Amino acid sequence: MTSDQEELIEKAQRSVAAAGILLEEGYPGFAVSRAYYAMFYIAEAFLEGEGLAFSKHSATIAAFGKQFIKTGQIPKEFHRYLIEAMEARHEGDYVSREVIAEDRAKQIVGHAEEFIGLARQMMAGNAEGQKNRTSGESSG
Repeated sequence: MTSDQEELIEKAQRSVAAAGILLEEGYPGFAVSRAYYAMFYIAEAFLEGEGLAFSKHSATIAAFGKQFIKTGQIPKEFHRYLIEAMEARHEGDYVSREVIAEDRAKQIVGHAEEFIGLARQMMAGNAEGQKNRTSGESSG
């Protein structure tokens, strides 16, 4: 795992923590926004591992789907979680009245937590694999 990936995962964890606080305080729309950003940061972290970065959210989400979902490296529901969270964030951020139900917000925050867990698991595994290959090369 690169330092940039680690920073993005930590940023995602802080974002989910903020989402939890917002939910507790009765702000489901704002909680969804933070949860979306947590997932977005994780998608960026995965793409960072491939040397890819994009300036638009839509390009990042599309590339995440192409690089990781279509190849079967990551279960397809994670792409769906990200897209649904983006749509909910738009509702929460751009509709003047509160339109995000608390149950829906809790579900999206839960998906963001799953996303972080997946990233930690997969990136730790990749780091271990890199370490083993490197040590195997130097001792062989």
